[in-house]
Amino acid sequence: MSDSASQIQQGLHGKSMRRVVLGSFAGALLEWYDFFIFGTAAGLIFAPLFFPESSPSAGIIAAFATFGVGFFARPLGGLVFGHFGDKIGRKVTLIWTLAIVGTSTFLIGCVPDWHSIGIWAPILLMALRLIQGFGLGGEYGGAALMTIESAPKARRGFFGSLPQAAASVGLMLATGVFALCTHLLTQEQFMTWGWRIPFWLSAVMLIVGLFIRLHTDETLDFQRQQSTSRTEKTPLPIVTLFREHPRTIWLAFGARLAESVSSNVINAFGIVYVSTQLLLSRDVPLTGMLFASALGILFCPLMGWLSDRIGQRRVYLLGAGFCVLYAFPFFMLLNTQHALIITISMVLGYNLGPTTMFAVQPTLFASLFGTRVRYTGLSFAYQFSSILGGMSPFIAATLLLMGGGKPWLVGIFMMAISLISFICVWKIKEAVASQVRQTICDQTTSALR
Repeated sequence: MSDSASQIQQGLHGKSMRRVVLGSFAGALLEWYDFFIFGTAAGLIFAPLFFPESSPSAGIIAAFATFGVGFFARPLGGLVFGHFGDKIGRKVTLIWTLAIVGTSTFLIGCVPDWHSIGIWAPILLMALRLIQGFGLGGEYGGAALMTIESAPKARRGFFGSLPQAAASVGLMLATGVFALCTHLLTQEQFMTWGWRIPFWLSAVMLIVGLFIRLHTDETLDFQRQQSTSRTEKTPLPIVTLFREHPRTIWLAFGARLAESVSSNVINAFGIVYVSTQLLLSRDVPLTGMLFASALGILFCPLMGWLSDRIGQRRVYLLGAGFCVLYAFPFFMLLNTQHALIITISMVLGYNLGPTTMFAVQPTLFASLFGTRVRYTGLSFAYQFSSILGGMSPFIAATLLLMGGGKPWLVGIFMMAISLISFICVWKIKEAVASQVRQTICDQTTSALR
């Protein structure tokens, strides 16, 4: 076996692997930082700034609607960038997604409020959110694949979890920047211009992220795929995906719902529930999520390491099962209105639930699809399921209103979605085995011909 072939089989090592991980982490960090600052801003300040003529409850629902609308653009971005990621490469595609996300986030911080330009304020906010969502749609699948497809097969769970840890770093940075701004600025200063600072800071991460990604190599799996299929005429990746993986793609879609919904309920909606419904200081839930995300930075690779030993599917089942059982206790702990208990509830909920699933999600999903449709497969499952996840704060706020201010309908919603995901993950092993049998059968038939 040649050195090149051996490297592809075994994965990158040393300096090359560190560069790939750093490039994936930097892009994922910008993605999640941008994601969380918009969600935090939507919960805390967008209602009075962009929807001042609505009642407080209606204003929050409208603000969360702008948060959710970006998720409707993400599937389109996932399909477009998934196509190019599978056709021309992961690296160049991720450079484009990073540029789109970073630029649109910076411009969101420049949008005048309602008092300056009236109805055009929420229109511009929504338009930029749609552009941001389009770029985010292509980011997730590629950022994860950059490390997974270059790592040794026996350690792909661990290496695949490292870019996922960027979600906790992004959440910690977003929460920390907002908390710092609220501490250092007066309420008037924060509402006038201070809220824009977190959005403008994304420009710094954009420049650093682009520099790193420009100096990162293409993944080994994609290089191998390209070297063996240059002369083949292949159909569109999305066509191949649904032709070869019709059942698996929908199981991956369903499996992802619990992570997306629980994360947004615990984080974005949880912060709003504590600060507006329980009437506690914004510092209480922000501090809780700050601790939760800080622990998540370590917890994510720990779950990745564990998954290399017991399997990604088992770890994912643990996270989904926890969300089923924790839906009601989470709100019961919040309702104590005790700062320490609220912090503990957010730390437990965020890490044992969505973070556990999120850590192993790309490695589990990547194993379900072949290299030539893997970017498209991950993007489809992730981004289409993100529509419900992105609308979760809006749905939760509506359910809270329907429940007369009581969160039990929200708990039922979170429990039901988590149960669906648990069942889908349980069925994944059966679907993969069936797919392998079908592939062997097709190959045997082809050989006989």
